[in-house]
Amino acid sequence: MNAATLRRLIVISLIALWEILPRAGLIPELFLPSLSSTLIAGWNEAGEFGHALAVTLYEVAISMAIACGGGILLGAIVGSLPRPRILIMPMVSSLYAVPLVILYPVFTVWLGIGSESKIAFASIYGFLPTMLATAAGIQTIDPQLLLAARSMGATMSQRLVRVIIPAAIPTVLSGLRVGGALVIVGVVVSEMLISSAGIGYLISRYRTILDSPHVFAGVLLVLAMAIAFNAAIKWIERKAAIWQTGTRAGQNAAEEIAPTLQPAT
Repeated sequence: MNAATLRRLIVISLIALWEILPRAGLIPELFLPSLSSTLIAGWNEAGEFGHALAVTLYEVAISMAIACGGGILLGAIVGSLPRPRILIMPMVSSLYAVPLVILYPVFTVWLGIGSESKIAFASIYGFLPTMLATAAGIQTIDPQLLLAARSMGATMSQRLVRVIIPAAIPTVLSGLRVGGALVIVGVVVSEMLISSAGIGYLISRYRTILDSPHVFAGVLLVLAMAIAFNAAIKWIERKAAIWQTGTRAGQNAAEEIAPTLQPAT
């Protein structure tokens, strides 16, 4: 039995247990409602959950663009320049170790309880790991690769496209995976703490009235967002792997063809 089949069996077993155990009374419905009752609760309030999901997706999209885009840009700059790296990296690493959720009340004071505070908080929450991973990825590039590219007359744009980006992509994507997941967590958690809209707000509201099926319906939506984001990262990784393979293949082919292009003597 291969790994993919085993994973499918585990997922199917967990889904079956989620339905069977509450139905059989082995787990109280208050603690874990059955999957069918959860889905029915979500379907009955589809309009409310749809509006909340739209709010959360809007906040996640804006936060993701700021966190991932800014993290990659600043990480590339910091990782490429020794002096800024020495000055900034220790501070960023120390800040990343601090539980940033304690700063959310400050954002609500500055920006209110609307989407602005959620976007600001989630952006910083996902920015730090993305920046650290990008800077680390730039630093792991073999200097001999850059030296060889320069000696062969490669321009800065050619070095960036054919050497720096392919070499740093695995680490950058790892940072994106962590940073993007933290953005989703940051948005939902901030909505649960202080908010008037979004999936996190619905989860918190239904939790206060002990409506477990609606709570788990919101949890399923958050889980769906996380799975969709992970699938998108995997798709980018496959494309990047093809690109890297193509680059290496093209380099090998060029090395094989080069002797045949030498002028006859």
